[in-house]
Amino acid sequence: MKVNEVPQDNTVEYYEGVKRACYAVNDEGKYVIVTSSGWSDEEFINGLAVKELAENLEKTRKAVLAGEKSPLAYHMERRQMIPEILGKTAGVAVFRVRRHLRPGIFSKLKGSILERYAEALAITIEELKTVPQN
Repeated sequence: MKVNEVPQDNTVEYYEGVKRACYAVNDEGKYVIVTSSGWSDEEFINGLAVKELAENLEKTRKAVLAGEKSPLAYHMERRQMIPEILGKTAGVAVFRVRRHLRPGIFSKLKGSILERYAEALAITIEELKTVPQN
């Protein structure tokens, strides 16, 4: 896209008036950084993504309350982590993270493992063991 084609829609919801940087091609054919106040199509797509993330988090919360998943699954989903990322961040093998997503296994975890998860998820151990009721 050329410098004069960079969208300048007024997308308040996601950018809150702050401009963001985009790459565009100048008259000399070189890439340069150009500021943009947003693009309405991008705002729409971001809105859909945020809605889907919220729906997935709600499904996971309900599964935890129903005893199908451990609270770890909820907090992982809330932080948009997958077992591989949480495992590396917490220093826990990925297969163990997957096992800890089961409520029966999670309820028996030692404090040291819970501490690792809590630190990796930037929450307290008490928060890690629970999910919001509504």
